[in-house]
Amino acid sequence: MDAADLDRRFRSYSRCIPPYVVSRLLELGHVEEVAFQAGRGEWFCARELAERFAGEGRRAEARKLLDPYVATGWWTAVEAAAGLLEAWGRADEAIALARPHAEGGGREALAFLGRLLARQGRSAEAFALLLPHIGDAFLAVALVDVAGGAGRDEEVAALLADRIAAGHRCEDPACRRTDPAPAGAAHLLATVRERQGRVDDALALLRPGPTASPVHGHEQLAGLLVRTGRMEELRVYAEELGAPARRLAELLAERGDLEGAIAVYRRPGASEDFRRFGAVELAALLERHGRGGEAIEVLRLLADAPLGAEDWLVRRLCTLYADHGRAEEALAYLDDLKSSRGDEDWGFFEMRLPLLAACGRREEALELARAHPEGETSYAASSIALLLADAGRVEEAVTVLEAHACGTTTDLAEHLIILGRVKEAVAVLQRH
Repeated sequence: MDAADLDRRFRSYSRCIPPYVVSRLLELGHVEEVAFQAGRGEWFCARELAERFAGEGRRAEARKLLDPYVATGWWTAVEAAAGLLEAWGRADEAIALARPHAEGGGREALAFLGRLLARQGRSAEAFALLLPHIGDAFLAVALVDVAGGAGRDEEVAALLADRIAAGHRCEDPACRRTDPAPAGAAHLLATVRERQGRVDDALALLRPGPTASPVHGHEQLAGLLVRTGRMEELRVYAEELGAPARRLAELLAERGDLEGAIAVYRRPGASEDFRRFGAVELAALLERHGRGGEAIEVLRLLADAPLGAEDWLVRRLCTLYADHGRAEEALAYLDDLKSSRGDEDWGFFEMRLPLLAACGRREEALELARAHPEGETSYAASSIALLLADAGRVEEAVTVLEAHACGTTTDLAEHLIILGRVKEAVAVLQRH
């Protein structure tokens, strides 16, 4: 095995057995095949089987599965093995395993080792390990995580404040992608200040301003307002900011005030962006509370608005219709949409297929799919195969997918597994 090849397959899921297929193989009892493939360089097989063995108390077998991968020096495998060792109460061995990788400068290894040391009561050592890397945005997060246990909050706070004051200009040739921008440093400093009990200082750092992040900062601000019970301030921010609005609605719903939660998303005079965001969130809220009919109305109004019928929104609306036994209405809506647009590309047409099947019109769905201008493509083959498989016609589904093997690899493998043709399924995944 080669570390670079393992990492490439791990990140791309190419020419390997992906984790969801491994889970399916184990679910169907193909443990021996998973173990065989684990010994042939299939990382996801090795990892999942090792976790299973560990859960069953078969520690030696779990380590034996991971050892060849660890021997390549690939950090992902080292991290998995160290995690098992820590879980087994063998933290010193985990530290010894991870330390050479951290000393080699690996960012992920440094962060892992720092947090591992802190969990073992060695926060001062963890702080010393990570302090030289305050200028790395990823490692600065780990440094803040361990600073409290080391009693060094004020020291790290001063360093973060200096970075905020210095600013960050990405046009500077010395700028590196890993440097923490002022917004990131402000968020980390806010975490430290909240931990110190200096809530007002933390809030000042997170409120909208020159260093605020449009997404993460709002999430952190909303969370802090909830934790400190500052409901009125949360209501103010919830008027136009999505994250605080979502947090406020969730909190009200948890307290039994569903109508109050609904009102958060139906605020009169809101901007167009907020109204669109609010409609999607409101539909989800209504659905979670058993008010699917109202959720459908909310999404239908949004989809019927000018430029509102985006594919993701129409798909969500059709799913809601189907989930509530109203597939015919969804089909009628798609008909209206097609009539207004004059055509129907596969992205929208595909939504018809499960709706037709739900109405007992599966054969019609198959005929329409095959006759569609895009019906001979690999993505169409996946949809057609699903219709066939759901009707118990798995052999036919496999025949359809085999004509497009390069574009339907995972689908083909999953159907072959259902038929018990596991070796063929694995070969397909490893070939493409």
